Amino acid sequence: MPNFSLCDDNAGERGYIRQLVLDWAARSGTDAGIREYPSAEAFLFDYEDHCPDILLLDIEMPGMNGVDLAKRLRARAETLQIIFITGYPDFMAEGYEVEALHYLLKPVTEQKLSEVLNRALGRLSGQERKILLPWEGGELALPVGEIRFIEAQRQYSVIHAGGGEYRLKIPISELEKRLDDCFLRVQRSFIVNLREVLRITSAQVILRDGQAVPISRGMADRIGKKIIELF
Repeated sequence: MPNFSLCDDNAGERGYIRQLVLDWAARSGTDAGIREYPSAEAFLFDYEDHCPDILLLDIEMPGMNGVDLAKRLRARAETLQIIFITGYPDFMAEGYEVEALHYLLKPVTEQKLSEVLNRALGRLSGQERKILLPWEGGELALPVGEIRFIEAQRQYSVIHAGGGEYRLKIPISELEKRLDDCFLRVQRSFIVNLREVLRITSAQVILRDGQAVPISRGMADRIGKKIIELF
């Protein structure tokens, strides 16, 4: 049973998110224990006795904000699934520093929260969705969430994922069909995981590891709209 913590200084928001989590748990057949906190300080006071698996964390709170709390927690809890909830996308860069699973922009919808909780549960159980790819005479089971971007090189595709690169003799168009909506073909030779995008310019996207990936002319607006739609 995953343990949830919900940290938000707004009681109304806490009640709303709590109900969404309970509805998700009922639909998915998951037992979910939820503890609520009105501040980062209250959460920290209780943390040693009640360590959650999944933390739904508001960013804009009086006193210690959600980003500062997440930074303190990440040093102590590597497997904690942190889901930021915010009314503003301005803090996304800081969220990458603490390896947040996702950003949910207010108002949070039932569908988007369900998708993120399913991903969190998959990570915790070691069952995050993977794609099977031909690799060195066998098969490579690659977690989709670890893919940062894919680059076409003639008849090959190079997948940049985790801390490595995988060069496969498979067309980039075939890989594109097997990925989810968080991936976008930003240029003829590149597919990008939009969860990894830190900044967009007219000519490229900068990923959270600092990698620059070129994009087609006029693609910047579409990428920005897609990120807002997804997150």
